[in-house]
Amino acid sequence: MSFFISSAMAQTAEGAGAPPAGFDAMSLIFLVGFVVIFYLMIWRPQAKRAKEHKNLISSLSTGDEVVTNGGILGKVKKVTDEFIVLEVSEGQELKFQKGAVVAALPKGTLKAI
Repeated sequence: MSFFISSAMAQTAEGAGAPPAGFDAMSLIFLVGFVVIFYLMIWRPQAKRAKEHKNLISSLSTGDEVVTNGGILGKVKKVTDEFIVLEVSEGQELKFQKGAVVAALPKGTLKAI
């Protein structure tokens, strides 16, 4: 067991004469490059999608035809601050959070289906 300690001490003694690592410009360039790629490929598109979704939700009004994240199609009957009421078929209404709406459909889509 003691032979591990002596070899470890011998390795540190030999490496003690090496100069300490200083500023490395190449690693800084790679770091900056990684941050730029992360921003362009992940952050920016996600922020754009979030902004589009927020605009969609804020523009919802009665009579719009929408799709929810569960795939339910319906016509907006009532809009409140947090919720919407969708008419999914004649006389059948469901209440959803506004955030559950994924897309607005062109008028008349539900009748064509």
